[in-house]
Amino acid sequence: MKLFAISDLHLDFKVNRNALSEIPEMKDSGLITGGDLCTSLDHLRHALDVLCPKFARVFWVPGNHELWSSKQDHSQEMLRGMEKYMALINVCREYGVLTPEDPFHSWPSQDGPVVIAPLFIPYDYSFRPDDVSLEGAVDWAMEGGVLCSDERLIDPSPFPSMIEWCEQRYQYSIERLDALAPDTPLVLVNHFPFRQDLVRIRRIPRFSIWCGTKRTEALHQRYNVQTVVSGHLHMRVTDYRDGVRFEEVSLGYPRDWDQGKGMNYYFREIIPGPAPPPEGNIGPFWRFF
Repeated sequence: MKLFAISDLHLDFKVNRNALSEIPEMKDSGLITGGDLCTSLDHLRHALDVLCPKFARVFWVPGNHELWSSKQDHSQEMLRGMEKYMALINVCREYGVLTPEDPFHSWPSQDGPVVIAPLFIPYDYSFRPDDVSLEGAVDWAMEGGVLCSDERLIDPSPFPSMIEWCEQRYQYSIERLDALAPDTPLVLVNHFPFRQDLVRIRRIPRFSIWCGTKRTEALHQRYNVQTVVSGHLHMRVTDYRDGVRFEEVSLGYPRDWDQGKGMNYYFREIIPGPAPPPEGNIGPFWRFF
């Protein structure tokens, strides 16, 4: 059974919502959705209404857009922080979609079962230069003309800040991964990139502080990881680090993808996945999409 991945569908845009309905049935395959599907519970239900009947199994992790507090949902009060996150989890559970709050799921591959581990580990502003302090990180980004909407739209309550929320989520994730047998083959999934050196946003490089945490940079070495899946950057690329494949699987805003090719073109095969690169040729830019 094949396993595909895609993230950043941004279904708040009508163009992207319309394209979603054109995805063909792949009932003998699974799908990882890597966050930023939407900002509202209504749009999440729409996405799962379309996707779940088309795939044997669907996985979901939240992105920053899902965590935005808004009044877009019909008959919904404004949900914040963990309350919004758990409301999203409950929607996924209505559809049988596996989330970071569910038991890890084993997926068949040609080399034996692989455990799919959806994670929710956000950012803590640590993807910054060494000479920029934590307290000065947002000001440093603003000096470069960048301010993420998260600063206005994400309320991390009951945690005092995203830093504490990120730490709690990291510890929760590590406890779950440590409970597995050490040799368990893994696919790790998180919306935010796992490594700072994979954050290559040349137009707005200081956006990096909203892109992850240095706490995750060595997870691919700590565990028996086959593939790492992330999104967020709207920059589809396959990288290799220490022999491990890193897949950035974003679709993005309408300007970020070619509607003429259709959304299905941008699905990335995770299992079995591409052939490994030639020995010695696993640099930072292996293949772009």
